[in-house]
Amino acid sequence: MTFKQISGKLHLWLGLGSGLVVLILGITGCLYAFIDEIKPLVYHDSMYITVPANAKRLPLADLQVIAQKAIGEDKALQVAEVPTAPDRTVYFRTVKVNEDKIFYNSSLTYFYKVYVNPYTGSVVKVENTKWEFFNVVVNLHVNLLMGPNVGKKIISWSVVIFVIMLISGLILWWPKNKSAMKQRVWFKWKKDTKWKRKNYDLHNIAGFYAMFILLIIALTGLVWSFEWFNKAVQWTANGGKSAPELPALTSDTLDLRPYSMDKILHTALQQDPTATSLFVTIPKNNKAAVSVYARNANKPYFTSTSTFYDQHSGKLLRRSTFSSRNNGEKVLSFNYDLHVGSLLGLPGKMLAFFASLIAASLPVTGVYIWWGRKNKKTTKNKKQAPRKTAMSVPA
Repeated sequence: MTFKQISGKLHLWLGLGSGLVVLILGITGCLYAFIDEIKPLVYHDSMYITVPANAKRLPLADLQVIAQKAIGEDKALQVAEVPTAPDRTVYFRTVKVNEDKIFYNSSLTYFYKVYVNPYTGSVVKVENTKWEFFNVVVNLHVNLLMGPNVGKKIISWSVVIFVIMLISGLILWWPKNKSAMKQRVWFKWKKDTKWKRKNYDLHNIAGFYAMFILLIIALTGLVWSFEWFNKAVQWTANGGKSAPELPALTSDTLDLRPYSMDKILHTALQQDPTATSLFVTIPKNNKAAVSVYARNANKPYFTSTSTFYDQHSGKLLRRSTFSSRNNGEKVLSFNYDLHVGSLLGLPGKMLAFFASLIAASLPVTGVYIWWGRKNKKTTKNKKQAPRKTAMSVPA
């Protein structure tokens, strides 16, 4: 067998084995591509309020108490999102995961969000995020609605197979000469062009144009899938050196002042005045530092900053910006933006959307090609089989 024939066999059997997972990844990738643009429209009533005249915002600590009562004392709140726009609600969330369980319903014990009016303190909505549409889409994308111990492994190795298929697909696509190249880069359909030919072109030509974008999406997915791949990327970016681990941050346990959530929020806003949202972690105990993730929704995610504070005094302990990170951390900062296409803004998201759509179509068109060739061989063998005559029938 030639190298191209081996690539063909590899492409076929790996495709048949991982096709369903690739189909799911492609469809869910399409659905998630414009989540930042769709959510404010779909959940407008939860996210937006009318600002009362001459109203003042309540302290964030008071809003936390209100949200905790709404969700129940048995579910400790973990994160607060504080938008800087005056007409936005503040929401608190709490999540509990049981990694020992296999299926989504039992592995994600609960996931709730509480939306609160920052002026009146009224609870706008208590959302069961476990079954919220986009959260289900994300979990289907990352673990097939199964536990992280099972579903994530299936997804991870399916992505590895998909990378191999992209490379083998390029080998199969590569024409023997320049004249054949024209048929591989453009759809030359006529009125009498049969569907089999159209399907073949959809698989080969569309797959070729989407291949480079899909390769980026797949490789950035592997950064989250495998710790060794993550470390290898950082090691390479750092010139063959492992980045030193930063010491864990804790608050001064001798400081017995109450948790200073509002002071921390005020300092965080001074640190990042252009942020449109601040994600504030709620400490689990008396020692934990408070982290604030500041993001500007009009800019890519890699421009976001992270700051850490003493929970009692509100003192700034550490600030991480893109420019302050080492090369390995900078590369990882780009990972999400590359994966979803937001690095190039709306055009990049559109490219990611159409590439994901093509990825979802590849298993379908590929199976149709395989099925057509299989039936063609079966029909050809039947035609070539010798017919029995009276002379050939044993007595």
